[in-house]
Amino acid sequence: MASRSVAVLPGDGIGPEVISVAKNVLKLAGSLEGIEFGFQEMPVGGCALDLTGVPLPEETLLVAKQSDAVLLGAIGGYKWDKTGLLQLRSGLKVFANLRPASVLPQLVDASTLKKEVAEGVDLMVVRELTGGIYFGKPRGFSQNENGEEIGFNTEVYATYEIDRIARIAFETAQKRRGKLCSVDKANVLEASMLWRKRVTAMASGYPDVELSHMYVDDAAMQLVRNPKQSDTIVTNNIFGDILSDEASMITRSIGMLPSASIGESGPGLFEPIHANPLATVLSAAMLLRYGLGEGNAAKRIETAVLDTLDTGFRTGDIYEMGEEVLKAVESQIPAAV
Repeated sequence: MASRSVAVLPGDGIGPEVISVAKNVLKLAGSLEGIEFGFQEMPVGGCALDLTGVPLPEETLLVAKQSDAVLLGAIGGYKWDKTGLLQLRSGLKVFANLRPASVLPQLVDASTLKKEVAEGVDLMVVRELTGGIYFGKPRGFSQNENGEEIGFNTEVYATYEIDRIARIAFETAQKRRGKLCSVDKANVLEASMLWRKRVTAMASGYPDVELSHMYVDDAAMQLVRNPKQSDTIVTNNIFGDILSDEASMITRSIGMLPSASIGESGPGLFEPIHANPLATVLSAAMLLRYGLGEGNAAKRIETAVLDTLDTGFRTGDIYEMGEEVLKAVESQIPAAV
């Protein structure tokens, strides 16, 4: 049986409850595929701040870096103004944020879009997480020649930053339906011109992936007009920030969605967009597929979530939802002959 180590960071508030659900489901689905998990829980966020005076203790980061993957619950709250999330991402050297937006058939009527538009939507936004205008320099405040105050930021990307996010995006598309759309503003921005040039150059290494390009304004429109045409989208930090939230609202509830932040090596960070039990369980499925390369075990969890929703069960009590998903995974165990 293969052994995998997972650093579990339950966090604050509802975090420990939803993480407990995800751990149980992860353990059972893994055992059915010959995977044994070793979990090590560590404090992060507000609880760590109360315990140690810092939101991300050195020991927590060390355990996370030495694991095969990191599962994160909910962090922060009204009494804490520091969460440690940015430091955690930096310490793990993750730069690619994977945000799926899949309309589950049982919940299609919850979408604010017409059913015929929302039904069947299954897309992934791959957002560059550590570069671009949010981090570019120079930035700040100054005055123009008329003495008026101005604020300025710099959109800047180096070749290596584009190449590595493109590599993650192509590999993600290979795990999906083999279509990748790179979103930029290359008709106006030099940084986007370089982005398009480098993504195009990377395509030759992935002949099984169909690459297309789209300007960000058109992409935003297409996500509302015909989101089913999208499979995998890769884009820069600021465009990805906006488009991933837009895409999530096709499902109506951003709180139902999982996410992943990964790098070129080392463990990835897997967390729900909001601490919903199904979102956390689906984050565990992403941990299996994109963090550990265990697609079969991930499929077991995803199928169990759909089967649970098929029964008409909906999130009311976290424990009860966890039990229902566990039962759905257990139903996949072959009957004894």
